[in-house]
Amino acid sequence: MRSIWKGAISFGLVSIPVKLYSATEERDIAFRQVHREDGGRIRYQRVCTKCGEEVSYADIAKGYEMPDGSIVVLGDDDFENLPITSNRMIDVVQFVPWEELDPIYFSKSYYLEPEKAGIKPYVLLARALEESGKVAVVKVALRQRESLAAVRVRDGVFVLETMLWPDEIRDPEFGFLDQDVDVRPQELAMASTLIESLSGEFDPAEHHDSYREALEQVIDAKVEGHELVAPPVRADEGAAVVDLMAALRASVDAAKSGRLGAAEPAAKPAQKPAKKAAAKKAEKSAKPAKKAAAKKPAKKAAKTAARKSA
Repeated sequence: MRSIWKGAISFGLVSIPVKLYSATEERDIAFRQVHREDGGRIRYQRVCTKCGEEVSYADIAKGYEMPDGSIVVLGDDDFENLPITSNRMIDVVQFVPWEELDPIYFSKSYYLEPEKAGIKPYVLLARALEESGKVAVVKVALRQRESLAAVRVRDGVFVLETMLWPDEIRDPEFGFLDQDVDVRPQELAMASTLIESLSGEFDPAEHHDSYREALEQVIDAKVEGHELVAPPVRADEGAAVVDLMAALRASVDAAKSGRLGAAEPAAKPAQKPAKKAAAKKAEKSAKPAKKAAAKKPAKKAAKTAARKSA
């Protein structure tokens, strides 16, 4: 991994020099924009609206538009010299219980690695924080903006979770929240039973990206020139729930029998697997026929021997 930021954790009078790394990476399949007719890649040019000339990336700056349309141009130095203490410092504001932080605030995760001189205070703070069962709420400036963040311990390493500011969280202004919805006790009990029947310990390794896998198969089949067979559509797909109690009861029964949430088979190339399946089927049907053919001569010989002895 390559560090993307260097600074220090400020914990009281203790300063721990650290490096910051992205803790996650997207696994989505990347596509290029191309011309549908010949597959040529589409390019975009950066053109100045004033002079009409193409502008290189090195000559592009950030501009803030004023109400009257005029532009205030900001350079790299303006961002580097911002008068904030969190510019190269992770300032601990307070320590709070983990459950007090709503996950809706979390934005992105980063690992913090100590510099050589800060290993001991890093490990000390990590152990103390882990034993306390709390997380540190901090302020930090990353990617030219100050963020609220939470620092927690995962496998002995500090994880910095950048957070959104409170005014960046939208209110769920939905009409149904003002409605008086009548929920029967039986329905609530059945829903609780369904939740209980599907409860268990979370193992991330048990889950995978079915959409990405299916898309990879589509791409592979396109490359090999195969036709794809679409997965079967479930009979209940798109059906409206009429009887909530009956649907809950059916879901509980399906969960207990292990049928609920079973993954549908992904789309696969149809030619080669079909040949293999036909060959296996022919092989299976041939085995009983061979056995039956072998038994007939044996029975005939036994009857002939019995007649002779009589």
